[in-house]
Amino acid sequence: MQIGEVETPALVIDLDALEHNIAVVADHYRGKSIRLRPHVKNHKSPQILGMQMAAGGTVGGICAAKVSEAEAFADVAGNALIANQIVGEEKIARLAALARRVDTTVAVDAGVQVQQLSRGARAAGVVLGVVIEIDTSMGRGGVRTTQQAVALARLAMEAPNLRFRGVMSHQVPKTRPPSREQRFAEGNHWFARILEVKQAIEDAGIEVELVSTGESWTYDVAAMHPEIDEIQGGTYIVMEVPYAYMSEFRFAARVMGRVVRRLDAGTVLGDVPIDAIGAPNGVPTVDSPEGVEVASIDHHGVVLHGDSAGRLLIGDPFFLLTHQQDVTMNRWDRYLGVRNGMVETVIEATARGCIH
Repeated sequence: MQIGEVETPALVIDLDALEHNIAVVADHYRGKSIRLRPHVKNHKSPQILGMQMAAGGTVGGICAAKVSEAEAFADVAGNALIANQIVGEEKIARLAALARRVDTTVAVDAGVQVQQLSRGARAAGVVLGVVIEIDTSMGRGGVRTTQQAVALARLAMEAPNLRFRGVMSHQVPKTRPPSREQRFAEGNHWFARILEVKQAIEDAGIEVELVSTGESWTYDVAAMHPEIDEIQGGTYIVMEVPYAYMSEFRFAARVMGRVVRRLDAGTVLGDVPIDAIGAPNGVPTVDSPEGVEVASIDHHGVVLHGDSAGRLLIGDPFFLLTHQQDVTMNRWDRYLGVRNGMVETVIEATARGCIH
């Protein structure tokens, strides 16, 4: 059908923009040793993962935030990294079951996690890979000192049914938005930190086979470091307004709505509720029509105002850009892939709602 026939609200994916974004990273990594580990929380779709892997430059597997997310991709991913700490017997049992299907690695930052994972893997008769998360700017998970990392690496090496693989980290830019020079300076600063920890672990006589780090904003910075094996890139795939400084990527995801009521000469109400887009980083940005802004959004809909809002009639379409795309993508069971004004495909969000 034509996009104008779509029932709203709807999450529409510009397929040309999606393919462009995938190609940017794949082309940049062609001929290099570094690889992309697609962070699937950012698109939730095995179909999109297939596009990423087909383009090249990936590890042939995934980065996932949750066990349930990785389970949803187990049939198409050759390996999985759970980039969070997993605790509790039941969840570790699921993690061990996943390891029977794909090569599975999980992040740790405390000794008790290593002990629990070892017990669960031994009970299931599997081997789990382990990476130590290093805190680099996020202030959440991750060890805070080099000494903690070395001690944890020793513990993981000695734990039955665990395979110590290496180190990982996440970063966010301190400057928002950063210039290219600031991106490279901040990225290199944090990469120096994780490579310092890698060296300390190796100096302790422990092999480090994997350095997994980076984000979309440092995909090109990481490629300058031969010691970095992979980046965990996700945001680049459909983009979000705060990432507009990464101008080589295009906005691929938009939430389409329609005007349902005119409130006054310069204000209208649209049928996109906060449930359809999320707004943890501020109200959405109107991509089109121009001259319209979001005044507010709640569970009933979105209020649009501005000079051009007065020309919007009931039933007219509008398109919103999200300020946090992973939250937005997780609101939808499927996306509409659009090219040249026509719906070309329906993309299933198989991992939607996977929070365990």
